[in-house]
Amino acid sequence: QVQLVESGGGLVQAGGSLRLSCSASGRTFSCYAMGWFRQAPGKDRDFVAAIKWSSGTTAYADSVKGRFTISRDNAKNTVYLQMNTLKPEDTAVYYCACRPSVSSVLIRTSSGYDYWGPGTQVFVSS
Repeated sequence: QVQLVESGGGLVQAGGSLRLSCSASGRTFSCYAMGWFRQAPGKDRDFVAAIKWSSGTTAYADSVKGRFTISRDNAKNTVYLQMNTLKPEDTAVYYCACRPSVSSVLIRTSSGYDYWGPGTQVFVSS
């Protein structure tokens, strides 16, 4: 089992920045990749970014490319999402997730991840 807890959400004005953290515990060595997803009210849970624990290879949704950066600290078992130039449409609950299965490419669908945190709310005001 892997336990994930997100933190760092909050209220920010458009153009501002936030850094989300995802702290992992338990069988963290079983996570091949970590992902960030977000879900706005009434919408599906969408892919934001992902990273492979070992290599640091990353992938981003087109909507956040150039504004968000995913990174990891292996020693702290923590994954980060630095979010810059935030827009009102970035408002959502942000979730981190763990994918135990090995894959040649980073998976962008929520069904590809087995463990999830409870989420952290991000609200961007205009």
